[in-house]
Amino acid sequence: MRSSTALDKFDIKILEHLQREGRCSNVELAAAVGLSESPCLSRTKRLQEIGVIRGYGADVALEKLGSHVIVFSEVTLGSHRVPDFRKFEAGAGKYREIIECYNVSGGYDYLLKIVAPSIACFQALMERLLEDDIGIEKFSSRIVLRQPLDRREYPLSILITGEPGWD
Repeated sequence: MRSSTALDKFDIKILEHLQREGRCSNVELAAAVGLSESPCLSRTKRLQEIGVIRGYGADVALEKLGSHVIVFSEVTLGSHRVPDFRKFEAGAGKYREIIECYNVSGGYDYLLKIVAPSIACFQALMERLLEDDIGIEKFSSRIVLRQPLDRREYPLSILITGEPGWD
């Protein structure tokens, strides 16, 4: 097992099921993973207490709420000292439209996932980020046209065992 947190096969089954069915009852969860109710509840609480389960939330269908645009922006900073990275991260964190931020290796420093009501709103956000003077030297953006694959579940058994997920 490669995990830094000791998980057994039942813990993994619990996590996999909760990723798919976060609102299931403990009775349903216990039946799905092959445990009795009390041990299942104890394991679930333990997974919450140790921070493996961070929380529960609704999977919102944005397309049902009206028009929006999803954009991935590659951001390069002008300077690469630790305080420069912290300044950028704090500045980007102020904007709720930035829903994911990754510090990456390669040709740029950060990859941002942005959700905005329109391209004009996205452009206004990028202008605000530049005006905030948080160290952005340049950025390049990709507007999502469609999303042919949308997995909401992590491949837990693959991550834990290190075994590939293909035949």
